[in-house]
Amino acid sequence: MGAYILRRLLLVIPTLLGIMIVNFTLVQFVPGGPVEQIIAQIEGQGDVFAGFAGSGDAGAGAEPGGGVFDDKYVGARGLPPEFIAELEKEFGFDKPPVERFLNMMGNYLTLDFGESYFRSVSVIDLVLEKMPVSISLGLWSTLIAYLVSIPLGIRKAVKDGSRFDTWTSATIIVAYAIPGFLFAILLLVLFAGGSYWQIFPLRGLTSDNWEDLSLLGKVADYFWHIALPTIALTISAFATLTLLTKNSFLDEIKKQYVMTARAKGLSEQRVLYGHVFRNAMLIVIAGFPAVFIGVFFGGSIIIETIFSLDGLGRLGFEAAVARDYPVIFGTLFIFGLLGLVVGIISDLMYVLVDPRIDFEKREG
Repeated sequence: MGAYILRRLLLVIPTLLGIMIVNFTLVQFVPGGPVEQIIAQIEGQGDVFAGFAGSGDAGAGAEPGGGVFDDKYVGARGLPPEFIAELEKEFGFDKPPVERFLNMMGNYLTLDFGESYFRSVSVIDLVLEKMPVSISLGLWSTLIAYLVSIPLGIRKAVKDGSRFDTWTSATIIVAYAIPGFLFAILLLVLFAGGSYWQIFPLRGLTSDNWEDLSLLGKVADYFWHIALPTIALTISAFATLTLLTKNSFLDEIKKQYVMTARAKGLSEQRVLYGHVFRNAMLIVIAGFPAVFIGVFFGGSIIIETIFSLDGLGRLGFEAAVARDYPVIFGTLFIFGLLGLVVGIISDLMYVLVDPRIDFEKREG
């Protein structure tokens, strides 16, 4: 197993490098880079240009926008060429793309992810600032989905073909078909002061008087705020996980060792939870890290926006719109690395759940 893990760890390097090369190359062809963003903002606000030209600092007097000098920046014909050159130098665009990429990757090897173009905050600090929201959504959504879907899936497998199995299948399929954002809006209308009850808060992760609350009050306030976004994010996960659990149990129940255990006189509970459960739950439990990372990184941007939560989803979206390259590539590197490591952890979870699995023999 040690040799397998070592090979997987070594594969992380070329895989991550390939991800960064592809994305860096694609970005070179996307119009509306940081220079164009600042030029457009300057043209819309003359005082911004005056402050910027006086200080010579690209980040001090501008905010994101869009626009283009000469053949390259068509929208900047009224601006002096020296100013455009200074902008390009400030952002590092006076160097060839290959040199910029190599410098960026060299900095990443020393865990230097740079500073946001438009926020004057380091990428690491931005990620750490937004992470509590995304961790809250990802962790609670995944836990709730597992705690509900596994018992429900087992029950459906035991009652396969019954009325219970039929109506629960219909319910979770309908829930799966409802878009997460639509369900989130429905929750807001019903329970957050829309047209009916105002039971839950409309936005944010904590109340304004958070610092004045007791420890128990802070815990209650936190769960009060996170309840609706967590439910909205979890609703679509029930169907996949429940049906996966049910099908895994049905597949195991039909195997010979289950028939043998029943023939020996073992109780149904002993057969189900003493023999079937470990094998049936292998793929479900071992996939927990990957499911959590999937929700953590990619499933919350719309939910964060609807509930006014400032998490990693909104950070990535805003960075892409503003062409904030340090944030885009820094977070891509960090999350790409975490995703690859989680893939290795998932394999280890398989072995932990069922020691009979040997990846080295399978590779051989």
